[in-house]
Amino acid sequence: MSSDPHPNTPAAGPVRRGEPVPAELLDDAERLTPEELRETQVRRLRATLRHAYDNVELYREKFDAAGVRPEDCRTLADLARFPFTTKADLRDSYPFGMLAVPMADVRRVHASSGTTGRPTVVGYTERDLSTWAGLVARSLRAAGARPGHKVHISYGYGLFTGGLGAHYGAERAGCTVIPASGGMTARQVRIIQDFRPEVIMVTPSYMLTLLDEFERQGVDPRTTSLRIGVFGAEPWTEEMRREIEERMDLHAVDIYGLSEVMGPGVAQECVETKDGLHVWEDHVYPEIVDPVTDEVLAEGEGGELVLTTLTREAQPVIRYRTRDLTRLLPGTARPAFRRIEKITGRCDDMIILRGVNVFPGQIEEIVLRTPGVAPHFQLRLDRRGRMDHMTVRVEARPDAVPGDRETAAGAVARSVKEGVGVTVDVEIVDPGTLERSVGKIRRVQDLRGA
Repeated sequence: MSSDPHPNTPAAGPVRRGEPVPAELLDDAERLTPEELRETQVRRLRATLRHAYDNVELYREKFDAAGVRPEDCRTLADLARFPFTTKADLRDSYPFGMLAVPMADVRRVHASSGTTGRPTVVGYTERDLSTWAGLVARSLRAAGARPGHKVHISYGYGLFTGGLGAHYGAERAGCTVIPASGGMTARQVRIIQDFRPEVIMVTPSYMLTLLDEFERQGVDPRTTSLRIGVFGAEPWTEEMRREIEERMDLHAVDIYGLSEVMGPGVAQECVETKDGLHVWEDHVYPEIVDPVTDEVLAEGEGGELVLTTLTREAQPVIRYRTRDLTRLLPGTARPAFRRIEKITGRCDDMIILRGVNVFPGQIEEIVLRTPGVAPHFQLRLDRRGRMDHMTVRVEARPDAVPGDRETAAGAVARSVKEGVGVTVDVEIVDPGTLERSVGKIRRVQDLRGA
């Protein structure tokens, strides 16, 4: 890897690629032809629609109101006739109104944090848990993990799906699990040095926190045993990938999932291509819709990701609106499975600033390619008179001098104006000033209602 003294400066060309999965480690579904996969999807979709209609009152009411029945779905294209499921539906059915099996058949429940309202609760049968572990194991193999590797899991355990989902998947893949969970950052750095794991699973923002702690302790992160980072649970950019790979000397790959559909393992980036996440379509069917008109968009067009489960028993989900923005692309490393691009943002994360749509990911890209600043930033929104205003607060690198800070602030402000189209203030703050993330990071502080 490069020894560039400014590792947040984007490297020239694409990031380095890893070794593909040996053919003998591919599972049966990964060997399907596209035609065989489509036949499997149609059969499983029809069964799922019937299971949901017969056993979940909400779906029976929604299907009847839309004038559709399970038998009306004869092809994958017919799915567009069926109604969407939203997070509000799950919250209104709290806690167990979406279950399609008796509670006696449920072996585990998970739930969201509920920080913005009632939590969403999801249930799993024994078969659901086995399917989930298998898909996370498939994802880890695609990421480059192999039987015998040690996997350090820094996702939170408990009701959040990340920790336990990663845990059982890593065990299924034949790996040794180090269940570190989140927090106690200094201790995690010591565990990584002592236990020498090859793989880490963590949110990308907390990976940056761990990197800072390595350097604070005087340890070069590139000298550790870690060779693969599997990052998920929040959007992250190509610039952040290069930042992490440069500072850590590992392969940084993306994993995607959400508790409402299953948890981590819905889609995975393959280490040999690093060109987007292959959706495991034998278990989850993806669509892209226009978030305003609800129209299903053609492959390659950008919009909101909508997911339908094909094999879940306890809690089938029909056309769930994820609010995540991406687009569908043809498969590459796994030709039968289509890819989604790295999530660029969420419909509900968009900031409208003086009539301009702004996503935190756009600011992140600018921060990460600006010399002299760290990859820790926060967007502060307030009002000045009748106008909304944004201040971008960015941490300086520890070795930055006052002149570097002024130059960096000017560079960020100009790049935001030229690339995003809005005028912002930029405040360069001391290292360690901004709150560090243990889980999903909150980039926006909205003071406009204060």
